[in-house]
This record gives sequence, C-alpha cells and structure tokens, in this order.
Amino acid sequence: MIIGINEETLTTIKNPAFSAYAGIYVDIYKDFIKQVKTTGIEFDPNSYDEEIASRHERLKEKGATFRNDDRSIYINQISPSCVACRSGIGSATFFISLQCHRSCFYCFNPNQENYTYFTQNKRTCVEELDQLHAQGLKIDHLALTGGEPLIHPEEAVQFFKHADEIFPSAYKRLYTCGDHITEELLEELKTAGLDEIRFSIRIQDLEKGQWHTFDKIELAKAYIPYVMVEMPVLPDTLEIMKDVLVRLNDLQIFSINLLEFCFPFINTDIFNQKGYSIKNKPYKVLYNYWYAGGLPVSKSELVCLELIEFAIDEKLKIGVHYCSLENKHTGQIHQQNRDQGLSKRAYFSENDYFIKTAKVFGLDIPHVLRVFKKIGYDEYVENMDHDYLEFHVNLINSLRDLPIEVGISTNVNEVRENGNVLRELQIDLTYPDLFDMSTDV
Repeated sequence: MIIGINEETLTTIKNPAFSAYAGIYVDIYKDFIKQVKTTGIEFDPNSYDEEIASRHERLKEKGATFRNDDRSIYINQISPSCVACRSGIGSATFFISLQCHRSCFYCFNPNQENYTYFTQNKRTCVEELDQLHAQGLKIDHLALTGGEPLIHPEEAVQFFKHADEIFPSAYKRLYTCGDHITEELLEELKTAGLDEIRFSIRIQDLEKGQWHTFDKIELAKAYIPYVMVEMPVLPDTLEIMKDVLVRLNDLQIFSINLLEFCFPFINTDIFNQKGYSIKNKPYKVLYNYWYAGGLPVSKSELVCLELIEFAIDEKLKIGVHYCSLENKHTGQIHQQNRDQGLSKRAYFSENDYFIKTAKVFGLDIPHVLRVFKKIGYDEYVENMDHDYLEFHVNLINSLRDLPIEVGISTNVNEVRENGNVLRELQIDLTYPDLFDMSTDV
C-alpha cells in the first residue's frame, strides 16, 4: 500500500527527519496550487475518488478493458495508435501550422511552443519526415494535426503521400474538425495512404442544434478505413454526449475517444461562468509534462466513465475509449526513463514508468543497516544533508519486523548540459508490512 503525502497525511508521519523531508514536497504542491489560482479558477474541494473507484468496479464487471494502470479504459475496439501512445515508441506527430478557423474556448494550442509564429507560418513537414527517415528509426505510427491541417489541403495530402513512400508500413492518421472535407479531398487522402481520420466535434455546435460534422463523418466512411471521433467531454454534457454516441453508432464508425476535459490556463471567465473547477488533485505526480493540454477539469472523468457504461448497457458496437490526461503523459515519461542505465538501487516501474527508490530517515537508519548487514546487502547510499538512507524498493519487505516508515521516491531522468540527471519529483509513504512490490510500484 502506498499513501500519498499531503497536508493531512503529513501529520501522521512520526519520524521527524522523514516529516521534514516530505514537507518540502507538500510545500511545492501548495505553491503550485497557489500559482494556478492566480488565473482566477478554483479547485474542486471534493476528490470523487470513491465514486470513480466504484464506477471502475462496475465497468470491470461489465467487461470493459483497463489499460495503462487504469488511465485508459475502452470497450469493443481501440485505435492501434492509442495503444502505441502508452510508450510513444515508434510514434511521431507533425503539424503544418497552428492556424485554425475555429475558436474553441478550451483549445490548448496557445500553450504550444512558438504558437504565434506558427499561426502565421508553416512547417516543412515533408522535410521533417526525411530527417526522421535519415535517422534510421523504426516508425510505426505517423500523425498530422494542427491547428486545422486541412486549411492546407495540398500540404496535407503531400505529407501522407511522402510518408507512405518512405514509411510504407506506418499507420497514418489525420486530425480534423471536418469543415474542409470534400469527396475530392477524401479521394486524394485515400490514394495517399491515410489509414485513420479523427474528427473533432464541438459541443457548442451540438448545443445549437448544429450536427453538420456528422455528414462529413458519414462521407469519410466511404474512403478512409478507420473513421473516428475524438473530443473532450465537458462535465455538464452527459445527455447530449449520449446522443452523440448513439448517432455515431448508427453511422457505424470505428470508435470515439472521450478525452478528459482540461483548463488551458486561458478563458478563465468562460470556465467560471460554466461553473467548472479543477480536479482536486490534478496530477498524480507534479511535473512539467510535454503535453500542453492544461489541467483536468473536475467531473469530466465521471461523465466519461458513465458514457462507457451507457454504451455497454445500450449494446453499442462502436469502440468507446476514455483517455485521461494522465494517459497522455506516460509516453513522455517512458521515453525519458526507459533504458537509462539505472543504478543498482533504482527501479523502473512498469506501472507508471517513473524510476523508484526507497528511503528511510533519521533514527530508523541504524536499524535498517543492521538488517542489510545481516542479509549481505550493501547497494545503498546514505545522504547526510537530508538524513536518509536510499536503497532498492525490493528490499522493503526484508524490513517487515521493523516498526518503521518508508518513503517511496519517484524520479525522472532529465538530459541537461552536463549530462543525465535523476530528478526526484515526489515522496510517498509506505510500511514494510503493507508494501506489495507487484502492485505498489
């Protein structure tokens, strides 16, 4: 069992040195919350953890498939690119520009690096494909996104045509709102080797009774092998989203990705007007993630889970996949941490892809050292500045006879100017008699 350390659980730690050390990370998280609140948005005081756990159990009983440590849940079928997204290995995504003719209040593109520049300028994606090919990497999945990529139809077709030439076995997908879709363009994309097209549907259009995107989706089915929808699920749109699922099922598309709705650090007034707040604990592990989607909005996850259950109960045939914000992060962490030549006291977690170590503090150290001496273990490191002993997590169970508290350290590998650095991000609490190596890390 792992116990997350926050302001409340910090008070239960009896070891003074451990408590002082854990308090550093509690303060870091408090400062993060304070910084987010400066945008004018609030956090939901409720966590809904019990309700989410209950819905998970119901979905498991009804046959839903759980992936990526429960970060991804689906029924019926799922895009192969979504499967590959877990590790990010062999996947590459490109954009021609960040131009878009729409103005979605939840769009996170303004958070992208060089956003303003790429709303006015285009990238040379074909040349970037050649550079990728020159590296000799095995590429299994290629994507073109935006902005709206079909604002540049000739470049989009040329991208997939060239990708099909130099990466013929790669699975190729396109993200679009669908407004620029025509039969002629679909024929060109089909000839260029496009495997999958993902439409985004704006909930504000549906609320106005505008369902024109469904006509484009139906049109695409005659040309592209895998037709999908991918859209964020707003917390107050359960009933209209049920209609979306039924209509898409009638169209017999391949699947829909239900994305956890996020606050992109802009348009706070609109989020506040709609009564949206940030998830009680937005990150399991606080870090600077590449995915610029923002912070998860409270109750979006609950609606996504209810929609999967609705699809099961209604016996819908399309794939319905819940993709949480946490699911978006694992590819990055996998790429940073996998195959990094870890020290003998570090452990690469197959659950969340972070690098884990164990720590004991202060007066507990001599007791632990006696056990290690008895069993012949000496691959530990003692830190005098913070008064802890660091060792491999698989040694925790050897300490079962000691009434001590153990810290589980979560780390990420970062490449810096002076080489690779293992950066600690979080410390959690466990006890030797409660720790389970197979599930806890």
